[in-house]
Amino acid sequence: MGTPRETTQEQAETVVDRLEEEYPDSTISLRYSNRLELLIAVILSAQCTDERVNQETAALFEKYDGAEDYANAPQDELAEDLNSITYYNSKAEYIRNSCQTILEDHDGKVPDTMDELTELSGVGRKTANVVLQHGHDIVEGIVVDTHVQRLSRRLGLTEEERPERIEEALMEIVPEEHWQQFTHLCIDHGRAVCTARNPDCDDCVLADVCPSERGDSEIDLASGEPW
Repeated sequence: MGTPRETTQEQAETVVDRLEEEYPDSTISLRYSNRLELLIAVILSAQCTDERVNQETAALFEKYDGAEDYANAPQDELAEDLNSITYYNSKAEYIRNSCQTILEDHDGKVPDTMDELTELSGVGRKTANVVLQHGHDIVEGIVVDTHVQRLSRRLGLTEEERPERIEEALMEIVPEEHWQQFTHLCIDHGRAVCTARNPDCDDCVLADVCPSERGDSEIDLASGEPW
C-alpha cells in the first residue's frame, strides 16, 4: 500500500483519465480573439457565468479596439457597457486601470509573466494563470475556480480551502502535463454532474473513487465559494 501522497497522486490521475474520456473536447468557454480580449473576459468572469460574459463581450469587443480605447474611456460609459455583469462598476475600473498600466509599462502589450500580470488592477493568480495558459501558451500552475475548488475537495484531493493553497496541493499530485486541462475538466464535470447543490452522484464516472459519494468524507458537499 502506497503512502498517502502516492495514493492521492493515483486518485488525481484516475480523475484526469476518466474525465478526459467523459469530456474529450473540454476547453475554455470564454470567447476572445487576442490576449487583451482574453484578459478582459477573465476579469469580467469573476463571480459571473462565462455565458453572460460572452454575451456582453460580443458588443464590447466591437466598440473598444485595443488598450488605449479602454484606458481613455469615461468610467461611467464603460461601466454602463458592462451593466449586466456582476460588480460592473468595479470591473470597469479594473479594466481601465489595467489598460493604462499596459500602455504605460508594457508598450501596449499584455505581459507574459505571473509577477507582471498580478500587478495589474483586478488581476489575481487565477486570472493570470488563464492569460498565461491561453494567451501565451505558458503553464505555470493550475487555475482554481469555483468548480476546481469544489471538486478537488469533494474528491479528497485536498482539504485546503483557500484557492492559493488548493493550487499548491494540486500541483503536487496532478501530472504537470495535465495542469491546464485539469481545470477545464473540472468545470465541465462541475456544470454537468458535480453541481454545487444536489450533485448527480448516481450518474458520475467518479462515484467509486469519490469519498464524498461514499459518505466517508467530512467535506461539505456545498463547499466551494465563487472565486
